[in-house]
Amino acid sequence: MTVEEQRRFKRAQWRFIICSMVAYAFFYITRKNLSMAQPGMLEEKVISTYALGTIMTVHGVLYGVSRFVNGFWADRLNGRIFMTVGLALSALMNFLFGCTSLTVLFAAFWILNGWTQGMGFPPCAKMLTHWIHPKELATKMSIWNTSHSFGAFLALGLCSLLFTLGFGWRWCFYVPAALAGAAAVFCFFFVKDSPTEAGVHELELESSAVAKPSAQITTADRRRLVFGNKVIWFVAIANFFVYIVRFGFLDWGPTFLKQHKGIPVEKGGLMIIAFELAAVVGTIFAGWITDKVFKGRGVRTCVFCMLFAAMFAFGFWYLPDGASSLWATLLLMGTGFCIYGPQALIGIIAANQATKEAAAMANGFTGIMGYASTIVSGIGIAFIKEHFGWGVTLGSIAGFALVGMALFLFAWNAAADGYGRR
Repeated sequence: MTVEEQRRFKRAQWRFIICSMVAYAFFYITRKNLSMAQPGMLEEKVISTYALGTIMTVHGVLYGVSRFVNGFWADRLNGRIFMTVGLALSALMNFLFGCTSLTVLFAAFWILNGWTQGMGFPPCAKMLTHWIHPKELATKMSIWNTSHSFGAFLALGLCSLLFTLGFGWRWCFYVPAALAGAAAVFCFFFVKDSPTEAGVHELELESSAVAKPSAQITTADRRRLVFGNKVIWFVAIANFFVYIVRFGFLDWGPTFLKQHKGIPVEKGGLMIIAFELAAVVGTIFAGWITDKVFKGRGVRTCVFCMLFAAMFAFGFWYLPDGASSLWATLLLMGTGFCIYGPQALIGIIAANQATKEAAAMANGFTGIMGYASTIVSGIGIAFIKEHFGWGVTLGSIAGFALVGMALFLFAWNAAADGYGRR
């Protein structure tokens, strides 16, 4: 590319990154709003703790399956359209969820929301690898991954505001549904599937990194790039434990703080927002460290992130009753800073290892392993809490972080990407 073409590409690249971040954040607004609505739903007794835990588990498992299945389709279809349809359907499921009072319908709409939510990340994973060079992927995709935290931040902040203004838990679904519907329109018009669709030159890779032209990549090649790479297997299994820690705090945080610490939902929501704000900084820092210190070897960054996440989680576990909410908030922020690094880097590792030809499929595979964790973080945590209390629950979550660290250690010597194997 000429100098002018490079400038045009950079402008289009950052436009894509920002627009896709905005669009994907609204998937989170229509997924993480349930954690804020939970206390109100339980107080009104429209649903039981076990039913909520079960719904969260099935929702998470189906979301993982959806990411896996949709990963196959996203590698072949237009990512912009694929993502738009998923976001519009998620908005519809949220609106219908807010309209019902029957457990069976709560389950139906939220489980269906799990499937439509799985139409968000796979096309993004594919599009990002078409827009960002492998040598920059950790840094720039980590910036993109802050959309997860901004989405959760908006969900928590919006719901906290609605409660403060006197609105009931149902509005935690109505308002996000309306915003997500508008975001779907934005996605359709402003997110570009590829540089070609944006009217700029395609990303150029070094000739040594390309073993076979993209047009000749077959389904069998994509399967080999994903399932024939042991590094992807290690990070996929580790993702199971990363998500237990992440969802343990994010999904149950407001309920834990209210029931165990007596902190009102509004204040508890702000503390979880602090968790998410720290996650934004931690995500970007993890990407920078990966590119600048570990030369693209994200697995090594994940080892240290999981170690420190376990330390902060254990500190939160040992925090005595009556301790100031400031200490609790700081420990939550430390956990969020550390756990979101691996959450972001696993997608980057999978994309780089599988190459841009199978990035969506690889992220679908790591995703299904990650969201299978809701078997533990959903109904599993509900069971532990009911039988052993919140103390044992938090200790267990911290222990899972150490298991995840051990799995990342098995892939310590992995190469930065899989382009040389392609």
